[in-house]
Amino acid sequence: MSHLRVMSIYEGFFSGGARALHTSVVAGLHTGGGQHHSVLSIYSAMRRETILQRMQDDAGYRALSAAGVEVRSLVRRVGGDTAARRTFTAAEAAAAFAHAERADIVLSLKEQPLRLVNLPGFPRKPVVVCLHRSDPQNQGSALADFRTAVADGRVAAAVCCAESTRDAYAAAGIPSGLLKVIPNGVDLTRFQPVTGRRRAALRRALGVPARAEVVTLAARYDPMKNVPLFLAAARRYLERAPHGHVLVCGAGMTTANPELCGLLNDLFDDEPRYLNRLHLLGIRRDMEAVYAATDVVALTSVSGEAAPLCLIEGAMCGAVPVSTDVGDTVRIVAGHGLITPPEPDAIAAAWAEAVERRDEFAPRLLAGRERFSHTRMIASYAGVIETAHRDAGLRVPERL
Repeated sequence: MSHLRVMSIYEGFFSGGARALHTSVVAGLHTGGGQHHSVLSIYSAMRRETILQRMQDDAGYRALSAAGVEVRSLVRRVGGDTAARRTFTAAEAAAAFAHAERADIVLSLKEQPLRLVNLPGFPRKPVVVCLHRSDPQNQGSALADFRTAVADGRVAAAVCCAESTRDAYAAAGIPSGLLKVIPNGVDLTRFQPVTGRRRAALRRALGVPARAEVVTLAARYDPMKNVPLFLAAARRYLERAPHGHVLVCGAGMTTANPELCGLLNDLFDDEPRYLNRLHLLGIRRDMEAVYAATDVVALTSVSGEAAPLCLIEGAMCGAVPVSTDVGDTVRIVAGHGLITPPEPDAIAAAWAEAVERRDEFAPRLLAGRERFSHTRMIASYAGVIETAHRDAGLRVPERL
């Protein structure tokens, strides 16, 4: 039996929720039978926040390679929002066309790679666009590229990771019939609670006392994450919770980031001792361990979020999710977490409340685990891909 050949196009490889999720989908579908997946990355290295990330060093790249997924790139070095970024050399276009020609269907990780798909001469294969944000108007020229691909009949479907994503893109003019919602899921065998000695050992490894009250932010240093708001709330929390500790993970969340250091100096200049309980961890490859050592998983974003993986992964490890109201966060934390207004004192108070109510929320977190299963999510992606391919074969060709 011949497998459906699926090619994903990534802008590049770097630490981030959308890429981690898409990578798990591709690896799961490739190893699950019925589909043969490959990945083409436009860039072989990406600069994000303060880090230059090579494709081969990325955890997603290694996971795909381990699953037997072929990963190639157009060998561009560094991405940037410039006019040059939107153009492709003849050699790059020819390489991309050759990869696409071997596929039956193309997945675009977010809408940015559609500028490549829209090139004259790109093979006429059905395209499924995978959307992971709720602010299409803030994606530069990518929304226009999306509209162009839709108008040209290239887009067979668009997978939205959240209801808020579907609503935002429908409001932006993308036909609602193309928009399919598949909620994010995670590997429940990886993200699960731990207790007793194991939890204490994880905390010791992070430099946190066994009896501490731990709040964690897992986010890259980016304006949409509103790191200044989070740190202002952390200052209030550490003042009020003598046993409180705050963990900050993600790209750009280290002392190598001068902007972050400036924020910390401004907020803690009068009381630098509180910084002893604020831990900058940077990019972590063991987030399941960090979350399992955590009491509260926090998010203070103001825009752009759809279905944040940090809240789901943290909750599946037993941490109470506390978030501002953005994207689908209200749906995600309903019944086992808290939504807070974007104000430092209110956020700090919500973290303290979540710590106090952790035993109350724990049974609800356990009872809702299957709702966030990545097995369900991967099966849903398989269905959309297969339907898009089948329906494309039934349509009368638009070009002869």
